[in-house]
Amino acid sequence: MYFLDPTSPELGQSRTSLPNSFVPSVRWGIGIDAEDFRLSPTASSDRFSFHLAQPPSPLLAGYWDLRRRIFCEEQGLFKDSDRDDQDAIAYPIAAVAHTGDAAGQVVGVVRILESSPRVWYGGRLGVDAAFRRQNQIGKGLIWKAVTTANAWGCDRFLATVQIQNVRFFQRLHWQSLDELEIRGLAHYLMEADLNYYQPARMLRPRRQAA
Repeated sequence: MYFLDPTSPELGQSRTSLPNSFVPSVRWGIGIDAEDFRLSPTASSDRFSFHLAQPPSPLLAGYWDLRRRIFCEEQGLFKDSDRDDQDAIAYPIAAVAHTGDAAGQVVGVVRILESSPRVWYGGRLGVDAAFRRQNQIGKGLIWKAVTTANAWGCDRFLATVQIQNVRFFQRLHWQSLDELEIRGLAHYLMEADLNYYQPARMLRPRRQAA
């Protein structure tokens, strides 16, 4: 699953605000908000959570590493690094596992950015190969990405999606706008239904250097 290009306001909540079953996440240096577990209006999970990963978040190292592994090593879309100029204005989002040997690790990534006033893009969506059968991670990342942008002032949320993932996005209330070819691969430009992705309850944080 791959977007080429497009909640909690801070990662560090108090212990008393966390559900008891998720208190171990404090040891990973992140805080938990109830919205971080929402996958869609009708689904939720206690096995994964979804966070903004801005400096000095301890999730950033895992975020960059997973992006490199997916888009450079696995898909071969980039040589040594998939980072680009858009990362300077993008907001990274990371999915974190809460159970098993991977507990505390980043297992999914996506970024969001405002390309022009009130027009947002999602990009660099990917899930660790060991977790792809659990498509709830992809759903959760998409939910987190769109609802976050919708909270910060969004009239349109767009993404370029590989052709094999179009139906998955359509089931999540996206529509196809145009067919494209990017880096030799077939993609569709798609747009999210913002009436489905209700705004999250958060303020837009100040931009910080990555």
